Amino acid sequence: MTAKVTASTMKTETEALADRLRPVLQRLQRHLRRQNQAMGTSPLHMGLLNSIAQQEGLGIGELAAQEKLRGPTITAHINQMEAEGWVERRPSTDDKRRVGLFITRTGRAMMAAAQQRRVDWLATRLADLPAEGRRAVAAALEPLEALCHD
Repeated sequence: MTAKVTASTMKTETEALADRLRPVLQRLQRHLRRQNQAMGTSPLHMGLLNSIAQQEGLGIGELAAQEKLRGPTITAHINQMEAEGWVERRPSTDDKRRVGLFITRTGRAMMAAAQQRRVDWLATRLADLPAEGRRAVAAALEPLEALCHD
C-alpha cells in the first residue's frame, strides 16, 4: 500500500528540509565570511566593494540608499576603504558637483585575493568529501540556484 501524499504532508516535508538546510547554509556562509576577515576586511566592506565594482561611479548617497545605511555611516566606511587604498572618489566628467566611487587596482587585487581564498577554502573542504559526496553537491547546485531567483 502506497502512502498518499497530501499537501499537508508535502508542506511538512518541505518545512523539514528547509529547517535542515537553513543552518547548514548559515554555517557555510559564516566560514566563507571568516576567509574575508582573515584578510583584514569585513563582510560589509566586501559587500560595498562589490556594489561599487558593479556600478562604478556610484555616488555615496546612492550607495547608502542601496545598502539601506545612513549617509554618515556609509561615509565612515568609504573613508576607511579609501584610507586602505581600495576605493577612490572622482568628480564626474558630466556634473562637477557629483563625486563617484571607483575601485582602485589595490581594491581589485584585494577582492580577487579574497575570492581566491574563499574558493581555496571551499575546494579543500570539497576535496575531503568522498566522490559521491562531491557528486551530490554538484547535483544540488542547479536546484539551489533556482531557489535564489525571485
